[in-house]
Amino acid sequence: MKNTRLFSLLLLLIAAVFFVACGSSGDEGSEDTAEDTTSNAEVAEDTDEEMDEEMAEDADEDMAEDMGVEGCHIAAPAEDTEINMIGWSFPITDFYAEELEKCNGVENLTVNTNLLAGADAQEQVRLALSGGGDSPFDIVHGANGQVAEWGGPGWLMPLNDLVDKYWDEYNLGDIPETVWEGATIDGNIVGIPMVGNTLHFIYRQDTFDELGLDVPETYDDVIAICNTVGLDNPDWDMPFAIDLSRSRGWELEFFMLLRAYGGDYLDDDNMPIFNGEEGVLAIEKIVEVANACLGEDGLSFSLNDQEVAMQLGTLPSTKMWASRAANMSDPERTDLMDVIAYAPAPRVVEGGPRAGSAWNDYFMIPATTTNDPDLIFRIIMEAADEASQQEAATLGMVTRTSAAEFGGPYLPAANQTIAEGVGNYQINPAVNIAITKLEEFLPLVGNGDMTAQEALDAAAEAYIEEATAQGFIE
Repeated sequence: MKNTRLFSLLLLLIAAVFFVACGSSGDEGSEDTAEDTTSNAEVAEDTDEEMDEEMAEDADEDMAEDMGVEGCHIAAPAEDTEINMIGWSFPITDFYAEELEKCNGVENLTVNTNLLAGADAQEQVRLALSGGGDSPFDIVHGANGQVAEWGGPGWLMPLNDLVDKYWDEYNLGDIPETVWEGATIDGNIVGIPMVGNTLHFIYRQDTFDELGLDVPETYDDVIAICNTVGLDNPDWDMPFAIDLSRSRGWELEFFMLLRAYGGDYLDDDNMPIFNGEEGVLAIEKIVEVANACLGEDGLSFSLNDQEVAMQLGTLPSTKMWASRAANMSDPERTDLMDVIAYAPAPRVVEGGPRAGSAWNDYFMIPATTTNDPDLIFRIIMEAADEASQQEAATLGMVTRTSAAEFGGPYLPAANQTIAEGVGNYQINPAVNIAITKLEEFLPLVGNGDMTAQEALDAAAEAYIEEATAQGFIE
């Protein structure tokens, strides 16, 4: 019994000690307990950090999904958006259309591209934008001539703010200032430079070696080559070709030779000066080349005919666009890649500028688009970024300096033509009236209906009438 009583007292003592210990740890704690508590807090903090990191990674993955797809790194618009582009087709613009279409992989975004013949595309844009209503197009392809024609009346959206905003992100300083200037009217940038272009000399190196011919420095040299090869030589379609198959071809060749002789289209008062001595010399030289090199059949020999003839080996030389020269390096189009060579455009006088113009093609945003200009601009820039232009350089002249080294064998000749050539049209909407009137009358010299002076005077008279009616001449 005594032992039982002692055992009971012992149990009561142990219980009392246990409850005191529990009360002490809850109220005051100890250094050891504090360390344990800190340790538990660190564990909890580490767990929170891991959770935050996992959440951040998930957020980054979600943002990456929102920021587009491969080839189009832009955020998805909040609502379904359809972007429509119109332009004209040649190898490098076909590539850019495919680059734009990569944005179809972005959620809520559809990009439609429509590439037509140049004249057809430009006419559709004129009809769409001249009415003043909402534009059915969000991206329009235009060249130097369209900067003034479409930008002058205010049909194109000024892009200065967007260019500044994305200057660093897309390294837009990689595009030379002179190229941006070509898309600037009254201080407003209205186009994003996509393509460089010019017309230069393309020839068969093996044929020139065989006949002992030198690359022509002037148009008189070209005529001498044609006399050596022979206009009636059955081995060739003709000795040399320029595009006189259409009114636009006549006007382009006239512009380049006019400038090479030191002339221009309009004076500071928008009066025509193209019908002066330089203009007559330009037309007479075109006719001289046509008679010696093209013959009657050659007057209908189109740009497509020239390209195919060079690829098939039935044309020994031509003056052709650099944008088409890229096809001369395509093994699927020709097996003559090793013998097709390139040189800068000829001059009309010794020491004068080369009769090759400096062209650019631009993607522009209509002022009356109903979609977000920021979104449209970024879609264009995804097709004009450094990676895209490096790939595009294999198909034509690009506008980024860093991409030039990726270009084809024609590029040195094209660049020399631009550097030593006649530049481009005056940035003046009235010039487009002059172009239209010259296209109307210049071909009449080719068929013998008018002399050079008669055609130029008729174009000048028609220009003055129209330019006065439109307010360009007071």
